[in-house]
Amino acid sequence: MCGRYAVSRRPEDLVGIFGVQKWEPAETLAPDWNVAPTKGVHAILERPLKDAEDPRPVRQLRTLKWGLVPSWANSPEGAARMINARSETVHEKPSFRRAFASRRCVLPADGYYEWVTGETERELEERGRRKRARKQPYFVTPADGSVFAMAGLYEFWRDRTLPDDHPSAWWVTCAILTAEAERAPLGVAPAEGPRSLADIHPRMPLMLTPDRWDAWLDPGHTDPASLRALLEPPPEGLMRAYAVGTAVSNVRNNGPELLTEWEGPEEATLF
Repeated sequence: MCGRYAVSRRPEDLVGIFGVQKWEPAETLAPDWNVAPTKGVHAILERPLKDAEDPRPVRQLRTLKWGLVPSWANSPEGAARMINARSETVHEKPSFRRAFASRRCVLPADGYYEWVTGETERELEERGRRKRARKQPYFVTPADGSVFAMAGLYEFWRDRTLPDDHPSAWWVTCAILTAEAERAPLGVAPAEGPRSLADIHPRMPLMLTPDRWDAWLDPGHTDPASLRALLEPPPEGLMRAYAVGTAVSNVRNNGPELLTEWEGPEEATLF
C-alpha cells in the first residue's frame, strides 16, 4: 500500500520534468517530507482548461486532496480510507472505474515510507515478551534519484450543501494505484534488513516509467485492454530502500531530516 510519502521537488522542477503546460503558482505546495492522507498533493493531469475555447486537453500541475471521493458519494466521510486503489481490480470497482476510464493522473514523489516488523520483534511479541512489536520505518525511492511517478486517479465531488459560487463547492480528490511488491532483489539494498520490496510490504505504489506517462495521462485513451497494459510493473531492480528514524511515524513531524538514513541500534535489533 501507500499511506505516507515525501515530495521535495519544487513546482518549477515538476513542470520541467513532466512537460506541464499550465500551472498556477499561487496554488502550488511547498515541499512536504511527510505527506499523509487528506493532505493537499501535487498531481499531473490532462484536461481542457476551464472556459477555454480550445477543447483539447492541456497538461496541468494541480493541487488535489489525497483520499478519493466518488462523484456519486453522499458525503466525503470515507475519503481517508480511499487513498489506494488496487491495480488488478481498479477497472471494475464502482468507486474507481469511471476515474480509471478518463481521469488518470501522476502523483510525483521522492519515494514512499513503509513500516516493517522484524523477525526478532515478532518472536518477542509471540512469546509475550513484548506487548506491541516495534516497527522500523523504511524509505523506498528510485536508486538513480529520479522522480517516483505514482499512477493515480482523480475525481470531482460536488458538496450540495454549498452554493455554486462557494470556493469549497467542488472537491477534487485522488487515489494512488498499488501493485504487488517486487520479489526480486532491490537495486540498492540495506546492509541489514529486507532484500526485496516484498520483504517490506506485500504491496507498493505502482510506479510509471517515463515511457508510459503520455498514454496514462491522455484522457482520450479509453480502451480498457490497452489501459490495463499500462499497469504492468516497471522493470525490476530500479528501487533502493533504507531505514529511517521513527520520527516519520508522527505526521506532525516534517522536514528533510526524515529522509536521513538511520544507522542506530534500533535498526540492528529488528532483523
